[in-house]
Amino acid sequence: MALVRRAAARPEPSRSTTVPPAPPTAAPPKSSEPVTHLSWPPATVAAVAPPQTPVAPPASAVAAGSLAGNAPDGSLINRELSLLTFNRRVLALAADPAVPLLERLRFLTIVGSNLDEFFEIRVAGVKEQLRAKMPASGMPLPQLRTLLADVSGAARALIDDQYRLLNVAILPALAERGVRLVGRADRSPAERAWVTDFFQREVRPLLTPIGLDPAHPFPQIVNKSLNFIVELSGKDAFGRDTTIAVVKAPRLLPRVIKLPREIAEAENEFLLLSSVMHAHLADLFPGRDIVAFSQFRVTRDADLWIDEEEVKNLRQALQGELPQRQFGIPLRLEVAASCPEHLARFLLTQFELTDDDLYRCDGPVNIMRLASLIDQVEIAELKYPPFAPGKPDRLGGETDILAAIRQRDILLHHPYQSFEPVVEFIRRAADDPDVVAIKQTVYRTGVNSALMEALIQAALRGKEVTVVVELMARFDEEANINWAEKLEHAGAQVVYGVFGLKTHAKLALLLRRERDVRGMVRLVPYAHLGTGNYHPRTTGLYSDFGLLTADPDLCADVNEVFLHITSLAKAAKMKRLLLAPFTMHRRIVDMIRRETKHAKEGRTARIKAKMNALVEEGVIRALQAASQAGVQIDLIVRGACALRPGVPGFSENIRVRSILGRFLEHHRVWYFENGGEPDVWLASADWMGRNLFRRIEVAFPVLDPELKRRVVDEGLDVYLGDNCDAWELGADAAWTKRKPRGRERALSAQAELLERMHSRERDD
Repeated sequence: MALVRRAAARPEPSRSTTVPPAPPTAAPPKSSEPVTHLSWPPATVAAVAPPQTPVAPPASAVAAGSLAGNAPDGSLINRELSLLTFNRRVLALAADPAVPLLERLRFLTIVGSNLDEFFEIRVAGVKEQLRAKMPASGMPLPQLRTLLADVSGAARALIDDQYRLLNVAILPALAERGVRLVGRADRSPAERAWVTDFFQREVRPLLTPIGLDPAHPFPQIVNKSLNFIVELSGKDAFGRDTTIAVVKAPRLLPRVIKLPREIAEAENEFLLLSSVMHAHLADLFPGRDIVAFSQFRVTRDADLWIDEEEVKNLRQALQGELPQRQFGIPLRLEVAASCPEHLARFLLTQFELTDDDLYRCDGPVNIMRLASLIDQVEIAELKYPPFAPGKPDRLGGETDILAAIRQRDILLHHPYQSFEPVVEFIRRAADDPDVVAIKQTVYRTGVNSALMEALIQAALRGKEVTVVVELMARFDEEANINWAEKLEHAGAQVVYGVFGLKTHAKLALLLRRERDVRGMVRLVPYAHLGTGNYHPRTTGLYSDFGLLTADPDLCADVNEVFLHITSLAKAAKMKRLLLAPFTMHRRIVDMIRRETKHAKEGRTARIKAKMNALVEEGVIRALQAASQAGVQIDLIVRGACALRPGVPGFSENIRVRSILGRFLEHHRVWYFENGGEPDVWLASADWMGRNLFRRIEVAFPVLDPELKRRVVDEGLDVYLGDNCDAWELGADAAWTKRKPRGRERALSAQAELLERMHSRERDD
């Protein structure tokens, strides 16, 4: 095997297929109705208050090596628990009545999607450390067990609040606006007839119920798939007491189905596939009664690991192994809230899980699938208002993008400014006969990409096209493999980065034949450097900076990075760029220490930085030392943050905030005062060990004075002034929502940036 998981994927063991008898208190009633959650979505809702949004981690939320007790100190906050508190903050957006209703539902499903990945990757890692009895350096094994228990408890509380918010607040509010999820008990006769017809035509032909016996062992269950476990009465067709069956939901069918308007009682009425199957499970077992049943879903370890000694061709190895990701080690079992205890225990046994791995869901177990409802509803006031991204002033009316770049660097701030200039940059290179070479990195680009199509066209026209495709971009491996194959078939040179390191840098370079002032033909480079992916969808949802430049030093460094990746030769000394895993970490620490030195000398010292995560201990210790020297430090960290700010003697001069709103904050921006000559950097890397030591990452300086001011203003200061979408981290590791104080003007950074963009468009 060239690619392996933390532990080899394997079929579920063939254990007993007889369900253990239910304890007396769990025995099903003698009525003909099965024990199940018949009325979801609930027809009536009890007056339960919307969930609170506590965002303080458990007492053990400190990293190994911390001081005893839970008193604020210089210890680090645990990454897993910090990620769960991040999702608490996302859930608070779903609970916010100021957010449009369908967007609240979207945030609710985002929490579900985030938690899936959290279990697939982070919980999988913790459990593997426990299985191997090899915790992270400095963490005793008992502390690792306590951490897993804390993670389980915090995740369970978060999930309970997620479903409570769905049932108590969001679904009733949507129903008032004519958007209804219609449960079995609420369907009209016409709707029931339609559901029956739909089931018989579209669903039943795809179903294969599995009655369990020694010849029909418990089936393979795909990661995160929707399934039903069914308990049956009586004997099967062969006179045997087979009581348990499993029914898998067809993966090709939509999970949310819109009822036709001619039979629906409202414009926007929807059914869940699980509800359709629920209503007709009995049709699958003629001659037998259903005693009880429940939806269930299992989450598995989805991480892939490379056996560096055996792999010969990374793409071929991935193509062989990706299908097996669906059958990794089980980590979490989700069942309906009303699932009988004996059925839940039977499933736990089949998946070799414990009670701590069981999560009861008061609603659909695949809650993130509700996201498909949002795009099927056309009620404008229930969504964020649409906006058309602007264009940078420096492009103006210029139709030749390369001519504009030759004049001055162009800064793009997405999503407030369009990503189209980047697409045009590559398209122009593909069409221009004087462009002889194009080089680009690809980390995430999606299934449909105008950029990739332009690169394919360039290769077909005979240009030298080199594309560094990162095949190990988690959950985008298949799309990247497909693009790699298409590019190779077109004649492009495709490489897969540096083996063992993910290529996460966002770079594009083109070389064009141009005549200089003496009439001599030479190759002139143009480059794009960014903080975010070349992905057509996320550029409209994520905040990122991109720089289009013809600066000779920056372009030479970009070319050097490509040569380093493709040739595997030692990278030459960079004039402008910082390159991980070589110089970036050292330079970050050096710049922090420079501010520390200036503070000790009585000079002005200041650090401002924005990133997705801060967990690298070396950087954190340098920041703590800078704080102790008097450096004023403001950090904007969207997700996991291990640094504990505001602790006397450790970090009293450090302030940490997180901004969550309509757009996902994604750009990485660093500001160092540097004795009155500020250094401003943009980067693809967060301050995490994986970015600084296990990835190819690039940080680049903003050299143009006007653009430097823009980056500081739009990427740092406006976020530091936010008092609507900001959360502040305390020394106790708890996050507190920031609100305007007194007569303070309310300021949302994202709303402010949108308004500035609209103002520029109006002025034009």
